Amino acid sequence: MKRFSQWSPMTYKIAVEKNIAQRKVKDALSGTKFACKRQTEPLPHLIYAHNSLIRRTLGQVDPRLQDNKAVSLGLAAPCVDGILIAPGETFSFWRLVGRCTAKRGYLPGMVLHDGVPKEGIGGGMCQFTNLLHWMALHSDLTITERHHHDDYDLFPDFGRQVPFGVGTSILYNYLDYRLRNDTDDTYQLLVHSDGQYLRGELRCSAPMEHVWHISCEEEYFSREMGQWYRNNKVFRRKVDKITGQTLEKSLLQQAHARVLYDERYIDPEKRKDV
Repeated sequence: MKRFSQWSPMTYKIAVEKNIAQRKVKDALSGTKFACKRQTEPLPHLIYAHNSLIRRTLGQVDPRLQDNKAVSLGLAAPCVDGILIAPGETFSFWRLVGRCTAKRGYLPGMVLHDGVPKEGIGGGMCQFTNLLHWMALHSDLTITERHHHDDYDLFPDFGRQVPFGVGTSILYNYLDYRLRNDTDDTYQLLVHSDGQYLRGELRCSAPMEHVWHISCEEEYFSREMGQWYRNNKVFRRKVDKITGQTLEKSLLQQAHARVLYDERYIDPEKRKDV
């Protein structure tokens, strides 16, 4: 049976607006203290830095959408740049960036709808939260909300920098990306776009006594009933800075994702028939 949102474009829009309104009411009643203060001067201690290439080879994706994404990311970056996350505060991506509309200058980009790539205003914004998530995984911040579309492997591996399975999926405003600061120190996000890369730094008022390492294990592609799937396990390790000893290790994500691109792009050395 079809959901109400699937009956027509109008019912889909009604369902989206209902969800947006519900999230606003929920936040207003939650008592959550959201991060809103910012400063241009960087905090003294760099926790992690990462650069995310904006225009990438993504199978059959229209290059125009890549150019549009660069514009949209450039508009969103100043909304987050310099934000401070004090102890007890929660960072919310959408509360800072706001709704991505054509009126605000956002352009059509690629979005995923029911596992199918389509065009939508502000599409590609998940690359922003991918960057934030990757940096947060290397810190003591608590990830309180993260959505993902790891049931699908959308793009072939061209210069992949981070393991498959640590991406994010967002949709204004009810699919958000949120971090809570449960430490005694203040964190800061610095983000800017130079048109080629979305560049980010996560900084802190005090150094950490340990570091976090993210690793991918048991990665392979399996052919099951004529369909290819990507499989892997992503682990997170807490390591003492001085001794190098692993203090804890946990499984972050285990993927079994249907490949949506041409199988010619699958690494032959990682193929495995099941």
